[in-house]
Amino acid sequence: MKSAQPPPSSFQSGQRLQILDGPIQDPYQAREKLSEPAVCSDCGAVYHDGRWQWTTQPANAQQVRCTACRRIHESMPAGYVAIEGQFALEHRAELLNLIRNLETREKAEHPLQRIMAIDEQDDTVLITTTDIHLAHGIGQALQHAYKGTLDSNYNKEQYLLRVHWQR
Repeated sequence: MKSAQPPPSSFQSGQRLQILDGPIQDPYQAREKLSEPAVCSDCGAVYHDGRWQWTTQPANAQQVRCTACRRIHESMPAGYVAIEGQFALEHRAELLNLIRNLETREKAEHPLQRIMAIDEQDDTVLITTTDIHLAHGIGQALQHAYKGTLDSNYNKEQYLLRVHWQR
């Protein structure tokens, strides 16, 4: 009989990030369902059928702030993506274009998945996101398109995902 081994501490290419499979405890997530209809007072997303979506705003909707806008307002990202390396430095515009296109696609279907900020420093690009799934998706997209090294570390207590990609 094989002895049980602890799960790997960082994401390896070709594996699923297991934390995304089970119930997730986002401290910004509402503990109870919102009364419907509701509209985010900041971004205009509509809470309908138990989820946030981009649709026509009902006239009688209550005004609330969605999870993503609360995170943006309080400067509390759920995901950090650090991009480093000579390749990233030489192809920064191309990488950022890929990332912005991914965010556009994801945000169209999932209004709570947004990029909060892109901070370009000397040899590093740091991206903050409102959701761990978008941070994970950015790392996966970079790995798929350009190979390199991808590491992800999830802090369950803080509902925080740190992704590091370099090439």
